[in-house]
Amino acid sequence: MLPKPPGIGAARAGGRATQRRIGAAAVVRPPPPPPPPRAPAPALAAPATVAAPSRRVAARSAAAAPAAAAGPPAAAPAPPAAGAAAPPRPPLSFAARPGLYDGRGRLMLKCLTLPELEEWCESIGEDRRRAVQLWRWMYADDKWAGAPEDTIGLQNGFSPAFCEKMRPLASMEGGLRLEGVARARDGTRKLVFRLTEGEGKGGIEAVLIPVVREAGSKPRITLCVSSQVGCDMGCKFCLTGKLGLAANLSAAQITEQLVEARRLQAREGDGVPITNIVYMGMGEPLHNLEAVLASAEGMAHPLGLHVSHNKITVSTVGLVDRLGEFVARCSTAQLAVSLHATTDEIRDAIVPVNRRHDLSSLLGALAEHYPRGNPAKRRVLIEYVMLDGVNDSDKDAERLVRLLEPIEAKVNLIQFNAHEGTPFRRTPDARLLAFRSILIRGGRVCTIRDSRGDDQLAACGQLGDVSTARRPKAAAAAGEAAGEAASAGEDAAAASAAGEARGAASGCCGAAPEAAAAAHGAAAGGGGGAA
Repeated sequence: MLPKPPGIGAARAGGRATQRRIGAAAVVRPPPPPPPPRAPAPALAAPATVAAPSRRVAARSAAAAPAAAAGPPAAAPAPPAAGAAAPPRPPLSFAARPGLYDGRGRLMLKCLTLPELEEWCESIGEDRRRAVQLWRWMYADDKWAGAPEDTIGLQNGFSPAFCEKMRPLASMEGGLRLEGVARARDGTRKLVFRLTEGEGKGGIEAVLIPVVREAGSKPRITLCVSSQVGCDMGCKFCLTGKLGLAANLSAAQITEQLVEARRLQAREGDGVPITNIVYMGMGEPLHNLEAVLASAEGMAHPLGLHVSHNKITVSTVGLVDRLGEFVARCSTAQLAVSLHATTDEIRDAIVPVNRRHDLSSLLGALAEHYPRGNPAKRRVLIEYVMLDGVNDSDKDAERLVRLLEPIEAKVNLIQFNAHEGTPFRRTPDARLLAFRSILIRGGRVCTIRDSRGDDQLAACGQLGDVSTARRPKAAAAAGEAAGEAASAGEDAAAASAAGEARGAASGCCGAAPEAAAAAHGAAAGGGGGAA
């Protein structure tokens, strides 16, 4: 082994010592020289086909293209400066409905459906849950509060601060006051109301009708509500038709009739439930359609008055131009149509609106919306008041069967209820039953409506205070001539007198009723009329 050259070991040791002395200091070495530049590669010929990008890549490119074209995202709008006016709120969806406000300019909350009440609560800075609280206090659990202050200190009641906020903005009142109750021998009760708000004030009537069932069945009550003060249709057999139209009711005033009826029951300890609502009181419901639709929806809501959808019936004399809208918009009520005649001649005389909407147009609309055998099993109720010698012959019954052939319908025969000044008489029971038998043989379900409360003028066609009539002179003229014509039967001279009375009353009452008897004589004798 050769000896190490002298000094090598010491140099290494000294180097290690030097490294220890400089610690972690990096040793800087000069960078290596850059490599010489490469010559550019020769251009390659383009391939004949280029492989398509994958679907994922293509999707990314397609998604990125619009964003790239649109440029950078827009900056968020700056918050309004302190003290600047807030942007205007969109108008409330129900703002155009008439009758929403009381005489002090406050919104009548009972005019609204629950979704509309939620919308309004949000518009005043309240949570939507506040609407449910208001709704339940107005309608649910037998509370029927008339003002927010009525609930202070009660469980789930309103705070004084909220009551103070509400006072100038809205009202929980219904816009009418119960003034009296007339009680008939059969248990029917006529509720007489005075309007405290609305177009022309005045009075209306509603009727609580006990439903007679077979022994052992549960008792129940039907409430007949009004939709107008008076009526503009002028039907000759109806007392309300002599009054003329004084005002439309608001949705609140229609709904309040049910609320007041339940309050009356609670005061009297009457536990029989009000299960059915019929819009068959004063007025033509489709002539006040917006209020009727809102009130029907409110009555049927499960969080409030909770009347079953198939237990609410809206009756119309046949306003064809509004019938389609009712069918399209109303999912909470059934439709009834007051037909009352099988020829245009007779219906023109006793139901003047037939001159605008004749039998052909009315029955055509019913066939469109309630076709026979429709899969939804939608059915219209046909109402037919029986007038002795006017519309109750066998030929009338046979024509009615033919007229209703394309329509899914049930027929309800109504016994005429007399009132002061009427020339009409009730069809005898034997004739009524014979008429019904013809309809049943023709394949129609046919019922007879019991006359209830007629001793207190609470029966069908008897509602209204004649002293408030808007058309007393014309009604009197028509009544006098009608009486003469009725006593003369179907004599041609009587028909002429009827025509004179019709001329005297045409400004507001339409045709005098005796013209119906003359027209009926011609139709029955020759079998004419619309078939």
